Amino acid sequence: MIIDTHCHLYLSEFSNEIDKFINRAKENGIKKIYLPAINSETTEALLSLEEKHPDICIAMMGLHPCYVKSDYKDELQKVEDLFTQRKFIAIGECGLDFYWDKTFIKEQYLALEQQIEWALHYNLPIILHTRNATQETIDVIKKYKGSNLKGIFHCFGGTLEEANQIIDLGFYMGIGGVVTYKNAGLDLVLKDIDLDYLVLETDAPYLSPVPFRGKTNEPANLKTIAEKIASIKNESYDVVAEFTTKNAERLFGA
Repeated sequence: MIIDTHCHLYLSEFSNEIDKFINRAKENGIKKIYLPAINSETTEALLSLEEKHPDICIAMMGLHPCYVKSDYKDELQKVEDLFTQRKFIAIGECGLDFYWDKTFIKEQYLALEQQIEWALHYNLPIILHTRNATQETIDVIKKYKGSNLKGIFHCFGGTLEEANQIIDLGFYMGIGGVVTYKNAGLDLVLKDIDLDYLVLETDAPYLSPVPFRGKTNEPANLKTIAEKIASIKNESYDVVAEFTTKNAERLFGA
């Protein structure tokens, strides 16, 4: 059994056939699907999916850095209000994204710091989005070294040096479809990273692994990602499943 630690299964790409996608995930050995939040516009869909499939879908809550705009304080307030109403498994996804738009970099940092404070207050893991900002995000997390801050650098695709910094901070790296891309170079980095520091993710509907690239990604494809990691590490599929599942369960406590 394996765990998808990062999947946006509540988005419109899945809505018409959600039962089909969930059943296919179960058929491929997926025991849990963790759902990171994006912003207030998708909160209802996120929570509705968790309510409909509580046996496999588990909600996080946070504000995605791509949705940190001039109204970010209002968005953060909506997140905070939800934390007073119910429990969540993690804070996220949050972080820094310098790929699409750098207009609100200052606000991204402020939003990240706020969500880190919530993670510490509620003793929850934090799920970090770091597109074109891996080292910058690492530098933020370093300020909290020695605290109980823990979590995942989602969609890790960085260097071995960055990986070692993440390990030193006590965080995990989320490995998804990028590991199957021929020119990504992630396979070379993973050769030198112990399975103790890895968790699996799809980031569905995005980043489908080869041979499904170009199609909508889904949780069932997590098996392909695990098989690729097994090949890179020269380990069996069962060993990769055991380690990554253990890591996810240790982090989330569920």
